[in-house]
Amino acid sequence: MPHDPTLERLANATLLVPFESLHAPRWILEGLADGISGVCLFHNNLESPEQITALNASLGEVTDHPLISLDEEGGDVTRIGQARGSGYPGNAALGRVDDTDLTRETFRALGLELADLGFNLDLAPSVDVNVADDNPVIGTRSFGSDAELVARHSAASVLGLQEAGVAACAKHFPGHGATSQDSHHTLPRVEADADLLRRRELLPFQAVIDAGVRSILTAHIEMPGLGGEGPATLTRALVNDLLRNEMGFEGVVVSDAMDMRGVSERIGIPEASVLAVAAGCDLLCLGRFVYADQVAEVRSALVRAVHEGRLTGERLEEAAERNARLRSWVGRSSAERTRSEATGAVGLNGARRAVRVDGELPPLERPYVVEVDAPAGVAVGDVPWGLGPWFRDTVRVSPETDDPSAILTAAADHDLIVVVRDAHRYPDAQAFVNGLLAARPKAVVVEMGLPIWRPDCGAYVSTYGAAHVNGLSAAEVLGSAAALETAD
Repeated sequence: MPHDPTLERLANATLLVPFESLHAPRWILEGLADGISGVCLFHNNLESPEQITALNASLGEVTDHPLISLDEEGGDVTRIGQARGSGYPGNAALGRVDDTDLTRETFRALGLELADLGFNLDLAPSVDVNVADDNPVIGTRSFGSDAELVARHSAASVLGLQEAGVAACAKHFPGHGATSQDSHHTLPRVEADADLLRRRELLPFQAVIDAGVRSILTAHIEMPGLGGEGPATLTRALVNDLLRNEMGFEGVVVSDAMDMRGVSERIGIPEASVLAVAAGCDLLCLGRFVYADQVAEVRSALVRAVHEGRLTGERLEEAAERNARLRSWVGRSSAERTRSEATGAVGLNGARRAVRVDGELPPLERPYVVEVDAPAGVAVGDVPWGLGPWFRDTVRVSPETDDPSAILTAAADHDLIVVVRDAHRYPDAQAFVNGLLAARPKAVVVEMGLPIWRPDCGAYVSTYGAAHVNGLSAAEVLGSAAALETAD
């Protein structure tokens, strides 16, 4: 295939790429200078506020206003809070409070923190309506299971982020909340009729469009009720006909990560990328480990598809123009914003308002905390959670391998607190907790995921999330002296 600099630059303009290290490698800097629209940062790129700020500044030195993005939802899915957990309570907690002013203020505070670090595009919020209790990928990332509640908080979160000068990216269109599978691993399918999907899944997306959201991210799910087969990301009937023509979205359509099995397992990342752009995606989020050689393969596939007539040059030009407009918007927003004011208390205040206690908490004079481990999803990653920072006597157990009787022996002279996370999804965790409660029926259970499975216990505490501030707010309720001192 002959070298075609014009088409190669247009193809570059559709790319949002990851890279390997704490410093931008040469191939990234050269790629940005040659038209790549931006980067997506992950845990492997982030070490400290000083390092992040310097890294992002270096990216902006090689081209005007590159898109510098990350998945920072607050709550369970955090990148800047990787070391100890997020300082923001997450969508489920905000939905439980149901104060749209709080949601807007929380996302504005988050946006200001991101902008101070040099980010200008946040792949958030999740505006999925979580109606499947066993949903392995959304859960606490959703504002809730009621479409109208999710819609109003989705709009508020978009307004808050964009008031801070950070472009929001509502996800996962057309809605990942009714799935029982994770699109990182397979292609989920939602079987529901068009009327229900329009009233439920699409309502929050229409709300964020009306609120002026700058970008929307697609889902690698099948939703035949709205037209077409295969991943939504690759389906023109959903991306172009529904989202653009019918719902009136004029911003940037971003693909979910193209290395996810739900979209590229059978056909490979380069071919999936061609089909995504042809369907109407403007910006290809390539994933976490798609580096220089694979990026070049995607670019070549896009150029080759134009030469073969499978993709029009006009479609590439359209995508490049939309991405350029988004870059101009973040550039203006960056120039207009002032450095952020203090916003540190917003997240903790929201987490405190979300906590619920069912039953009567007993005096906890000598607490012994048992954290029942639960696997973190791919989107969440390895982020600390639990009550350990605020209780000296804390143990983390595996419900598959540890013995409840050993825990009961260790806790014999203590007040027992059992901490779980989405216990409704894990029968082994339920069995372990029931084994403890059979001997200690007055024990306190703290649920740091969705409070769906409720055992018979002395008191039941719900945090609606496992972020650092969710844990701190629960520790305060439980009377932890360390937590109360921290809050002061």
